[in-house]
Amino acid sequence: MKLIALCLLLFPLTAQAAVEGVAAQPVLGPRRIFVLLFLMLGPIKILAPFVEMTRGMDATFRLRLATRAILFSAAALVLAGVLGRNILDNFKIPVPVLALAAGLVLFLVALQTLLEQFSTAERPKQEPRTIDLRLAVSPLAFPTIVTPYGIAAIIIFVALAQHNNALKATVAGVTLAILPMDWVAMLFAHVILKWLGVVLQVFAVVLGVAQVALGLQVILRSLSLIGVFTEHSG
Repeated sequence: MKLIALCLLLFPLTAQAAVEGVAAQPVLGPRRIFVLLFLMLGPIKILAPFVEMTRGMDATFRLRLATRAILFSAAALVLAGVLGRNILDNFKIPVPVLALAAGLVLFLVALQTLLEQFSTAERPKQEPRTIDLRLAVSPLAFPTIVTPYGIAAIIIFVALAQHNNALKATVAGVTLAILPMDWVAMLFAHVILKWLGVVLQVFAVVLGVAQVALGLQVILRSLSLIGVFTEHSG
């Protein structure tokens, strides 16, 4: 899911950078930004961990845990965007190189996830965990809600925005819209998994295959734009 949206984003951006020889100035609509960030930061991946984490807990505890986790997640995303943008500015990383790094990371994540879904080996049981509100920070806020690849997406958007304040505002607005969705999903996670759990698992497997293939496309296109080889259109 992450790679599908990332490919749609990175292909036009890297092509423009290669032609102009300067940092890309992407024309990104709110819908495309929403799709990418929803797949990376949205509620689908949160449901099962939250249900397992709050098994046997009452609704009041789940509400307090979800609320704290969303607040910590928002703070983490703001910090990641600011620090990531400053680091990329200092190193002056070209957009094709940034795309290549993103393609490699996301390809490996998609491949690992896909192999785990096909694996029949019994997973080791986790040690009993003390149930308290400290779980809102770890592992709920990070890395369950704010995933490493979600942080990468925020950094990429902010870096590509450069001096485009409208794009920055769009990224911030979309992120602020997704986090409440995560909050609502956690409150109703038990019901959602009860009725849609199998559907979500099948959906993840189907998209996992596409993610691996699209990750390879991101890598190959980035290498072509960097000049490693010449890409021939079919």
